[in-house]
Amino acid sequence: MEKEPERFYGKVLLFGEYTVLLDSMGLMIPYVHYSGELSFISQQKYTDRGFARNSNEFLLRYTNYLTDKISQNHPEADLDYTALVRDVHHGLYFESTIPQGYGLGSSGALVAAIYRKYALNPVREEMAILPDQIYKLKRIFQVLESYFHGTSSGLDPLNCYLKIPLLVENLDEIKPIGIPRHDAFTRGAIFLIDTGSPCLTESLVNLFMEKYNRDKFRERIDKELIPLNNKCIHGIVYGDFDTFYKDLYLLSAFQFEHMREMIPDNFVDLWKSGIESKDYLLKLLGSGGGGFLMGFTEDYTNVKRQFSKMALETVLVYQNR
Repeated sequence: MEKEPERFYGKVLLFGEYTVLLDSMGLMIPYVHYSGELSFISQQKYTDRGFARNSNEFLLRYTNYLTDKISQNHPEADLDYTALVRDVHHGLYFESTIPQGYGLGSSGALVAAIYRKYALNPVREEMAILPDQIYKLKRIFQVLESYFHGTSSGLDPLNCYLKIPLLVENLDEIKPIGIPRHDAFTRGAIFLIDTGSPCLTESLVNLFMEKYNRDKFRERIDKELIPLNNKCIHGIVYGDFDTFYKDLYLLSAFQFEHMREMIPDNFVDLWKSGIESKDYLLKLLGSGGGGFLMGFTEDYTNVKRQFSKMALETVLVYQNR
């Protein structure tokens, strides 16, 4: 019997958007709600043939990039390029439910799948993976994902490949971690809200870095946002949810006041309402400008009811059960 292709999940960067670019802490988790797998158009399976053909054409361009730019200049990314080119010409594509441009790791999952199938000497994904293996994988994924973003931290494909939560202490120190369940969080949840349009990643990252070059904004980021980001991560990792919500409130208010350009206009009032009522708190997911917003609440049933009245559907990320 032919082996089923391996699925790779999307990812969610719970904390660290923008600040991880400045070497702050970050917290990433795999997101099994969305996933993708390598497949062949010729296989007898239900699929959207138009989507499959477009994906195959994209993989052809990506493969050309890998063979032209990567194979000779980056020997650490030791893929079987001959097999990859052959398979692309035989209809290889990436069957995926991960929305593109939403900050959920669509390119990261693809890169992880390509590496898993075509790496000649792959670092195996294991719970007991060593720090030097994580760092090696990250360097390889930086190279393989460079096609999509020009430069890449390698974090998205790393999380998609390992399929476990990752604590980013800084860009050179990354480790697997568990997220504890806690009695104080029994009704609480982390959820997403679809803004209805893709993220504006490149333009907003450029805007953020341009603003960061201004002394006043840089001081706010360094002395306020980064410490709040790190405190929120500490609160989740160590189950200190009372302190966590206090820090999250300040982080949400900071983004609302100082990063308003990243919040879609039609969600500004919703964001503000959460800060005022404290029924829920919103924060950016990824670059913002579109894609998903991330929400936190201590009473998910109540918030889901509120949002449904506004024709807003929530997508659950995490809930203590």
